[in-house]
Amino acid sequence: MSKWKVLVTDYTYDTLAPERDVLKTVDAELIPAQCRTEEDVIDAARKVDGIINQYAPLSKEVIQSLSRCKIISRYGVGFDTIDVNTATKHGIMVSNVTDYCAEEVSNHAFALLLACARKIVQLHESVRNGNWDSKIMKPAYRMSGQKLGLIGFGNIPQMLSKKAQAFGLEVMAYDPFASLKTAASMGVHMVDLDILCRESDFISVHPPLNEKTRGMLSDDQFSLMKTSAFVINTSRGPVVDEAALIRALQTEEIAGAGLDVLETEPMMPDHPLRHMDNVILTPHAAYYSTASELELKQKTAQNVADVLSGRTPSYLVNQELKQSN
Repeated sequence: MSKWKVLVTDYTYDTLAPERDVLKTVDAELIPAQCRTEEDVIDAARKVDGIINQYAPLSKEVIQSLSRCKIISRYGVGFDTIDVNTATKHGIMVSNVTDYCAEEVSNHAFALLLACARKIVQLHESVRNGNWDSKIMKPAYRMSGQKLGLIGFGNIPQMLSKKAQAFGLEVMAYDPFASLKTAASMGVHMVDLDILCRESDFISVHPPLNEKTRGMLSDDQFSLMKTSAFVINTSRGPVVDEAALIRALQTEEIAGAGLDVLETEPMMPDHPLRHMDNVILTPHAAYYSTASELELKQKTAQNVADVLSGRTPSYLVNQELKQSN
């Protein structure tokens, strides 16, 4: 019998073999589940020592029901599925993986930006429908000299800034917590959010989802933007007020959007964004490559293995618990 039991609350992967291989090194048994509700998680997690989580809700009620759990490790960078405050109060470490897909997400964000700027999807669909007319891309502007505004300036937007600068874009960023020295060394101007919205030709959204960032792009921000501006979101859907975005697109306050994330996923068939020619949609896929997925799975499991072995995980969210380890 294994020394430890680790629950995977839910997962969309074809295999859990990488996680099992990591957890075997600390004599931990992996218990897969497909929980959808709080009640599902409570039932499945009663006697587990660790939890790996993807989308299932780990609310206050769920965490209060955990009698043995030492660590909740989430697949991904964000941890908005987890009530971190309650976990901290109960001495449960929370971890994520902050660096597994920076290359993939920055590439995806720039791909959406390029597709918006060059109207690739509209041209493709036009040709598929039997047309051969480049005029449908008008107006389109030369990218060099245009401005990219980054909301957030962590690993992913920093990587994106280098790619954008190689295409001649000027880069500015809004992030109250970013290092001015780092930004300056990269040739990125730090500005407030209003200036970023007013001056940017492209706005790429990157902050984590929390109560301060939820809906941070809304009517007031869209009203400041250029009518030629495009909004790119590869972060979390609710960071952008979706109803306000739809209004801005419908009234032509902005030119278009490239979205990998939405407030509710998957989107409904009758969602207005599905039917807008100036919107490019991808299904929360920016994180993915075969390499990034393997890295994510291994590092998520390693966070659990570290805690069960009496070590602090490399990616600890609630740092206040570090000293007690």
